[in-house]
Amino acid sequence: MRLKPNNTAKHWVRSSTNREAAFLTMLVFAILSLVLSGCTAQNKADYKPPLPSSMDLPNRPASTLTKATPAQILVKGIYVSAHSLHSEKFNQLLHLVDTTDLNAMVIDLKTDSGQVTYPSIVPLVKEIGANSNLLIPDLKEKLKLLKSKQIYTIARVVVFKDPYLSNRKNNFAIRSKSGAVWRDNKGVSWVDPYKEKVWDYNIDIAQEAAEMGFDEIQFDYVRFPENGRKMDEEVHFEQTHGWSKAQVIEAFLKRAKSQIGTKAIVSVDVFGLTTSSQQDMGIGQEWSLISKEVDVISPMLYPSHYSKGIYGIANPDLQPYLVINRAVADARKKNEQLLQSKQSAARIRPWFQDFTATWVYPHKNYGLLDVKEQIKAAHEQGIDEFLLWNSHCTYSYR
Repeated sequence: MRLKPNNTAKHWVRSSTNREAAFLTMLVFAILSLVLSGCTAQNKADYKPPLPSSMDLPNRPASTLTKATPAQILVKGIYVSAHSLHSEKFNQLLHLVDTTDLNAMVIDLKTDSGQVTYPSIVPLVKEIGANSNLLIPDLKEKLKLLKSKQIYTIARVVVFKDPYLSNRKNNFAIRSKSGAVWRDNKGVSWVDPYKEKVWDYNIDIAQEAAEMGFDEIQFDYVRFPENGRKMDEEVHFEQTHGWSKAQVIEAFLKRAKSQIGTKAIVSVDVFGLTTSSQQDMGIGQEWSLISKEVDVISPMLYPSHYSKGIYGIANPDLQPYLVINRAVADARKKNEQLLQSKQSAARIRPWFQDFTATWVYPHKNYGLLDVKEQIKAAHEQGIDEFLLWNSHCTYSYR
């Protein structure tokens, strides 16, 4: 069986006073303290302007992982591209899951080209033809097969890196100060994270996936483009509501979680450095704001993506154990800080590297031992869930 239970417990403490006079004195003092603190709340550094009414949502309960059965699963999964799902490779990946302790697949439903891979009935998908080239025409049948094998299903939805939508609906695109559609250093256009209709488009796709029966919705590219400082000099956002990048990412996830509700687990991919950085790195990803809004947070801890010298490691790609051990330790500390402040914190499920980064110098050829080293490093920090990334879906894991 792949199901592994997790148990949680809660406790509360009750106290009372005996002397009426003392009680009244303390009560008056408490009221005065609250009034005074309320007067100064807006002067605090972490004060946020109020949400526009259209974005305002009630605070959800502190508990996370609200869907009963999937919450009990220790997920160990692989990325499965839409092309792989509809080719002979799919049978190879099924065999890999069947013959190992893997139990989950992350499947592309909306890619970083903005392409929707299945027969969606979301109005905007149909209007712009985002699913005109169906890569998974038989998604429901594939999903039924995976369910029959007790494979945990995760729908990957790329959010703000969406050249398909931004090129067909220019009013949704990030715009340069000249008014033209802005493009990153690879010539790719992105949609504007401040646009609520962009939020709704992606949430509609996510809800459709949940209604089809996916156990989990995984949002990816929930961020602004890289090179944030350079981008900020080049672009103009029409309406920011006074919000920082990190705050608007938080607001999107809050709405997504609220609207998906208990139909599916909600997870999000974040840059690996979010576990250790104290800022949003110019892309709007701040761990403390994201972790409290979702059920699962998946930092992409690929050693090849870390710069030389990080954590005192000369060449991170050559030292997968050391990189993962430190990154996961930092992630746990940030979650503990959230819990200590009476906020919820997402379950940590990192992405690990199962590919060779030939563009990095020096680099190593990654194989099973390197993957196991990453898993071991996380396990020693108390994290036993993981996802493996290989863009070609060719895995060394056994």
